[in-house]
Amino acid sequence: MRGEPPNPADGVVYEQDGPLLRVVGQFRGFVSAPRDVGVRGAELDRLIARQRDFFAARGEAVEWKTRGHDRPADLTERLRAAGFVPEERETVLIGRAERMAAAPVLPDGVTLRRVTADADMHRIAAMESEVWGQDWGWLGEDLIGRVAAAPEAIAVLVAEVGGEVVSAAWLVVREGTEFAGLWGGTTRPAWRGRGIYRALVTTRAELAVARGVRYLQVDASDDSAPILRRLGFQAVTTTTPYVWSPWSGA
Repeated sequence: MRGEPPNPADGVVYEQDGPLLRVVGQFRGFVSAPRDVGVRGAELDRLIARQRDFFAARGEAVEWKTRGHDRPADLTERLRAAGFVPEERETVLIGRAERMAAAPVLPDGVTLRRVTADADMHRIAAMESEVWGQDWGWLGEDLIGRVAAAPEAIAVLVAEVGGEVVSAAWLVVREGTEFAGLWGGTTRPAWRGRGIYRALVTTRAELAVARGVRYLQVDASDDSAPILRRLGFQAVTTTTPYVWSPWSGA
């Protein structure tokens, strides 16, 4: 799941800086590193600072995605020293798609459908903004760009009640591999605990199997991880985004 994702959206550019992949043109910058970044000490500090300074010059935030088994062991310490701040740690889980696939079981009044229209992507972003109390407008544009770039590689689903989006999630197929990622899965608080999240997982697993995908990967929150474990997913590591922002005062 590391390295260059296929089918970048219009305006998204991949750049290589030594061992790092730098992604430019999204709502914030993104840095992906191999398991072992390959440099140590002062050289690693300079590599980290270059990424921070590159996006600082653009007036943009940047995320350096780390995993619990990355090397060197002091990578996150050096990221902190450079002004990067950790966001919530998530658990990386993997499961066999065919074992997860099943027809969705939904609460009364809830419908599930796949969406591709720009308006629906904006509705998803509005729901996410309300749930998280932040402006997630960027998400609508991100999903629109992904669908436009490779409609066969992404499936966006919404759960609705009376025309209101109460949950949303998407499947992203990693072409050239046997994997697909499950992303999203945010549900309005009043509709949690009713099986909607599980239904979104099983439906996306069905879509993945139809595409010949063998494995599903999820970066799961503490709320989602227990549900996924009950479905048969196995934890393999953790992942923590380290974010530098020009607005943080760092």
